[in-house]
Amino acid sequence: MPVQDESAALVALLRSGRQPWQLYADLVEEAGSAIAVLERECGEQAGQASLFGDPVRERISRAAAEIEAWSAEGMRVLTVLDPGYPENLRGVHDRPPLVFAAGRLEEGDARSVAVVGARTASARGLGAARSIAEQLVARGFTVVSGLAAGIDTAAHTSALACGGRTVAVIGTGLRRSYPPENAALQRRIAAECAVVSQFWPDAPPSRRSFPMRNAVMSGLTLATVVVEAAHTSGSRMQARLALEHGRPVFLVATLLEHEWAREFSQRPATHVITRAEEITAIVERLTSTGELVA
Repeated sequence: MPVQDESAALVALLRSGRQPWQLYADLVEEAGSAIAVLERECGEQAGQASLFGDPVRERISRAAAEIEAWSAEGMRVLTVLDPGYPENLRGVHDRPPLVFAAGRLEEGDARSVAVVGARTASARGLGAARSIAEQLVARGFTVVSGLAAGIDTAAHTSALACGGRTVAVIGTGLRRSYPPENAALQRRIAAECAVVSQFWPDAPPSRRSFPMRNAVMSGLTLATVVVEAAHTSGSRMQARLALEHGRPVFLVATLLEHEWAREFSQRPATHVITRAEEITAIVERLTSTGELVA
C-alpha cells in the first residue's frame, strides 16, 4: 500500500475515531498499517452511519486531499509509520501518531537539546538562555524550544544568530502563531529550519495544548535545560516529562531558589549546572555510550 495512502488513512482515523490520539499511535504501529486499523474501526461501528456510514476508500480520498492542500502550504505530515518521523520522539511512550512540520527536519536534529523557561524572564535568565544556545550550536546540537516569549525566544534567536539550527515545537496548529508577536520568528524558523506541531493546522492555543507540546518537545530531544521557571510553569512540567522519558534534565543553578527545583535536583538524571559547557559535556558522554536515543 502506498505510503501516502497510509498517511491519509491515519488522518481519516484521527478525524473520525473515538480513541485517544496516543492510543492510535500504538494501534497503528502494532498493526503496521493505519488502513487496517481504520477498516477495523469502520467494521466495528458499521451501524453508526453518522460516523462510519461512508466507505473507507472515500474517507482516505478526502484525507489525501487534505494532505495535498497542507503540502501546498508548506506543511508536511509525518506519521509513526513514516521513516521521516523523528526517531527520538518515536522512542517515548506518549508519542503522537503524527506531527506536522513546516520547513525541513534533518537527521542531525536528533542531536538536539531543549532549552525552556519563563515567559517573563529576567535579564539574567535571558543571558543564560543565549549562552546555552550558543554553546549547543558550537558543539553541533540543534536548539529546540517552544516559541514562547522570554527564554524560548532568546534560545531560538541566539541559535539563529550563531548560524545554527533551531526547531520550534508549538502549542497551536501551524497556521497560527502564539504569542502573536512571534509570528515573524515562526516564519523565519520555518524558512531556515523547522516548526513542528502535533495539532491540526487551524488549532488555537488552549490550556491543554501546551502541556502536550512540552511532552513532544521532551520526546524530540536528548535532554531538557530549564533556565527559569516557577512551580506552576510548563517548563517544570517538561522537566518531569523528560525524566519520565529517560532523558536527562539540566537546571541552571539559580533555579535552586525555588523549592521545586531543589526537590528535582535530588532526582537521578537531574544535573545542576553553572556553565553551559557542562550540558554538552554530559550529553556527549551519554550519547557516546549509547544510553540516549541518538
